[in-house]
Amino acid sequence: MEHRVKTRAKDEFIDITSIIRQELKDSGVRNGIAVVFVPHTTAGITINENADPDVVSDILFAFRKVFPESKEFKHFEGNSHAHIKASLMGSSVNLIIEDGQLKLGTWQGVYFCEFDGPRDRKVYIKIIEG
Repeated sequence: MEHRVKTRAKDEFIDITSIIRQELKDSGVRNGIAVVFVPHTTAGITINENADPDVVSDILFAFRKVFPESKEFKHFEGNSHAHIKASLMGSSVNLIIEDGQLKLGTWQGVYFCEFDGPRDRKVYIKIIEG
């Protein structure tokens, strides 16, 4: 299933856990895998803490420090820093489904990671029974 994500900042994390949970509920699948895929080269997906928003702020701060925008990059669009961050995060996550629930840790959530916004983005979610 395709979902739209509208980002509002140059870089940000958007918690999409509730979207995935709704897809799971609508599917009726009790056990299996949820695959979440981001079809963009300057955005990614990750699982991390969703209880304290400072964790996301700290991750973004660290990425900005380690991979700043730079005129030394050769890519003509000037967004190589975003491509690097997206490559490190990855473009997909797999989530275990058990007894109709996502098998996430107590403090975990799934985040869409924007590194070249603001933009209109897509996320694909596939629920596989098994």
